[in-house]
Amino acid sequence: MTSGVRTIDVTASIERRRFNGFYYGVIALSWLITAFDGLDGLMIGFTLPYMRDELHLTTAMMGYIAAAGNAGTAAGGFLSPLLADRIGRRPTLIAMALMFGVLTTATAWAGSYEALVVMRFVNGLALGGLLPLAWALNIEFVPKRMRATVVTIIMVGYSVGSATAGPLTNALAPGHGWQGVYLAAGLGTLVCTVALWIWLPESIRFLVLSGRQPEAVARTLHRLDPASDATAGDRFFLSDEVKTTGKIPIKDLFAGPLRVVTPLLWLGFFMSSLGVFFTSSFGPTVLESIGFPRPTAALVKSSVSLVGAGLGLLLMRFTDRKGPIALTAYTAAAVPVLLVVGYGLLSGDVFLAMVLLGTGLVMGGHFGVQSIAGVYYPSAIRATGGGFASGVAKFGAVLGPIVGAAILSSELPVVRTYALLAICPAALCLCAFGIAAVLRKPRAAPAATMPTGKAAHV
Repeated sequence: MTSGVRTIDVTASIERRRFNGFYYGVIALSWLITAFDGLDGLMIGFTLPYMRDELHLTTAMMGYIAAAGNAGTAAGGFLSPLLADRIGRRPTLIAMALMFGVLTTATAWAGSYEALVVMRFVNGLALGGLLPLAWALNIEFVPKRMRATVVTIIMVGYSVGSATAGPLTNALAPGHGWQGVYLAAGLGTLVCTVALWIWLPESIRFLVLSGRQPEAVARTLHRLDPASDATAGDRFFLSDEVKTTGKIPIKDLFAGPLRVVTPLLWLGFFMSSLGVFFTSSFGPTVLESIGFPRPTAALVKSSVSLVGAGLGLLLMRFTDRKGPIALTAYTAAAVPVLLVVGYGLLSGDVFLAMVLLGTGLVMGGHFGVQSIAGVYYPSAIRATGGGFASGVAKFGAVLGPIVGAAILSSELPVVRTYALLAICPAALCLCAFGIAAVLRKPRAAPAATMPTGKAAHV
């Protein structure tokens, strides 16, 4: 029997593990709350026509209601991850889930334009921080070779939730109003929050780096590997990182190669979000304006989320193996498809099929940039790195509905919105090329760019 204090490399334990029930449980819980995040974030595009009819909203008002939620998510994307890097992923994630569950339910009682703007903004504060926290927590449990894959699987939950928004609205809104949609989504989120409280573990990397709860580290190692005999009296460390001072300096987001990677990631994520929320907020409205029935428009928009999820799953293994260069496949393909659609060269079912393909490729590329948003940052600032990238991206999400409203209010042919949308994947394609080029450059030493006492880049 071993005596004295043992030193256990948690990195080695993580890297040699195969997936078991513990991994699947963490992923499933993250997937579920992400699905409710997607449902809440995207159902505004489907409920806006009902809000317009009941509250007599103008197109500009509709745009500001959608933009208010995205503005809230932008702020939440900066604030929540900073908190998570201080107090932990688990408590912050549960708090955000509880907050947006309560606020989504309360939105059912918002009976005016002003109330909807306020409720969507405050609700967005919780929504904006949730995704980066889910990414960070799962990245810090799985081997490096599976990180982009796991993030993509979790983001499929977002797409499934987004795809549910249309059918849920079609099922509830005609009989129970748009209020019934928000009530159902909010109560479902609260049930999911209870599940998170009972079963979601804290990130093992966060526990090791912070030096907190050694008994929780030992317990988690045993769940990862039932043969582990680790105890709270052992010394735990991460061989691919060093312990930080507990501070979260923003300048570390720009240390070494990150000084180029971070701005390119932000720009690409921003443009991708602008495109996704441009279509999610007004996609059904655009198709209605072209002449398609409202149920058909809702079905096409919901299908886009599923197509995007499928394309994201197809892309994930290439992203893990090839890196950010894999993102360029979808983004480059989306541009000509959207231009053909946007210049009215098609009609009828063929037009709808190409809309589905073009916007699905945009969504697939968005999955790709989300899957790498937290990968290049050390665990000590991973939530902050992914959260800030998501926060910057949300400014694109804020502009998306406003740009959409401006275009729909202009004299430009409605179908031309798809041609303008092509700008977004083109920009992401160039940014992905740039990130890939920077990461291909050899470095003298893995941690050479980091000051003494800071975390080495993973």
